[in-house]
Parts: sequence; structure tokens; C-alpha cells
Amino acid sequence: MITKIATAAVYVEDQQKAKTFWVEKVGFDLIRETPMGPGGAWLEVAPKRAQTALVLYPRAMMKGWENMKPSIVFECDDINATYERMKNNGVKFEGEPKTMEWGTFAQFYDEDGNMYVLKG
Repeated sequence: MITKIATAAVYVEDQQKAKTFWVEKVGFDLIRETPMGPGGAWLEVAPKRAQTALVLYPRAMMKGWENMKPSIVFECDDINATYERMKNNGVKFEGEPKTMEWGTFAQFYDEDGNMYVLKG
């Protein structure tokens, strides 16, 4: 029986730049950074106390990465406070949080132009 999603991969041009984005701007923890050979490491980041991590995988090591786009929604306790903190840290958002009948959300981009969703 599957009990959790362990990791989700995001393909990045520069792992160190991506690590800085997720750790310093978004506020995730660095879970693991293990060398995989020249030009890359197994690099995991995750929200504090999360059971699932993002793997920041080097594009150069993944054939066909351009066809593999992330579709990841991050849930948060206080979307407005999270939005303000991330925006103040330099994270680019598509706009301010929007409220729909199913909840409030905001879309943001990482340093590689991948779009993600915050859900409150």
C-alpha cells in the first residue's frame, strides 16, 4: 500500500540558484544535497515538517526535461501572510490572491519560470 508521495521533481537549469530560491525566498528547509557526479546533486527541499519534498533536478542530466512541467499546489494556513512574506522575499506572483468558491489561491513562479499554486 502506498502511504505518501516521497518526492516530486522540478527540472532546473542551476541547482544552487534553485536551492537559494526555495530555501531563502520561499522558506523551505534543505533536506538533502548529495553529489550525483559531475554537474549535479540529489537536492531535496521541503516545507518544515513535511513528508513530501521537491527534488531540484538538473536539466542537463534529464533527457526530455522540456516536456516535464511541474503542476504542484502548496497548501498553507494563512495564504495572505504567506503571499506577503514570499512577495517581500522577491518571489514573482501572477497577481494577488484570488478567492473562489473552493478556496483562495495565488500563482507564483520559480527562477526557471515554472508556475506553482498557493492554496489557502
